[in-house]
Amino acid sequence: MEGGIQKGRGSKWVILVTGGTGLVGKAIEYVIENEPAGSRFGKRPNEKWIFASSSEADLRDPAQTRKLYEKYQPTHVIHLAALVGGLFKNMKYKLTFLRENILINDNVLHASYEHKTQKLVSCLSTCVFPDKVEYPLTELNIHNGPPHESNFGYAHAKRMVDVQNHAYKEEFGCNFTSAIPTNVFGPHDNYDLEDSHVIPGLIHKCYLAKKNKTPFVVSGTGKPLRQFIYSRDLAKLFIWQLREYDDVEPVILSVGEDEEVSIKEVADAIVKAVGFQGSYTFDTSRADGQYRKPASNKKLLSLIGDFKFTPFEEALNESVKWFLENYNNARIGNVPSA
Repeated sequence: MEGGIQKGRGSKWVILVTGGTGLVGKAIEYVIENEPAGSRFGKRPNEKWIFASSSEADLRDPAQTRKLYEKYQPTHVIHLAALVGGLFKNMKYKLTFLRENILINDNVLHASYEHKTQKLVSCLSTCVFPDKVEYPLTELNIHNGPPHESNFGYAHAKRMVDVQNHAYKEEFGCNFTSAIPTNVFGPHDNYDLEDSHVIPGLIHKCYLAKKNKTPFVVSGTGKPLRQFIYSRDLAKLFIWQLREYDDVEPVILSVGEDEEVSIKEVADAIVKAVGFQGSYTFDTSRADGQYRKPASNKKLLSLIGDFKFTPFEEALNESVKWFLENYNNARIGNVPSA
């Protein structure tokens, strides 16, 4: 199979983004349309971008997945589609997360092979890393022990993508690789109070607390540390990886390990951005999850060269602003009455 053209300026590219209407898919679409045309991250004349949603094809179904590929004939794919959820959903539905993500990934990878897709970049997660591991996390220790108990179903399904990438490469010469982002946030996130990740969940809770004049209560102690990457920064890194990185080994896409932020710092910044002035506390009876899992971005920076990440507070302010302006159209789930 033909490898990816290094700089993305050759023959016609048809780029399919699965999960294209989610957080990262929307960010890629924003960057492609808003960066200068023909630039490193902007849309190029030889590129056609397709952002597919689950309404167009159920990727758990091999027949629907093949039909999607037959319809668009993608030369390149960024695979973002997944069953995802926050800490508590991961803990409750381990088999569902394992099985459905294995189905999705297997169907997308095999359809990419069958349709001779020139390049496939799949999205993993830092939860693939072992629970007991030396920090910072690097691309070399994905398989060096079992993942954290809280999300082992999702983690093992994502790990298998790396295994499959290597197998497709060895057996068929496929140019398949993967990205490992740290915690992502930004516009178009999932703000469901029961099913979101930490930042969008806290933004929504704080908004409701302000609106209803009720206390803002954050689950856990606020002490855990995380690396957060703004979705529009991550989008640029995916575009770079698609166009310029041709190696089966995954790349961690993240801010530096020295930019960890505590959950309390996140909550403080959200309180400020939302303009909340009521009672604000932490429910220490709720689980914290892993205390920290810093990841190294040295490989990324050695490959991409100069790259400027958006400062956390600036990115958070943009994310809150988007949520407040788009509340009626955002993914907010079932909101309890005050």
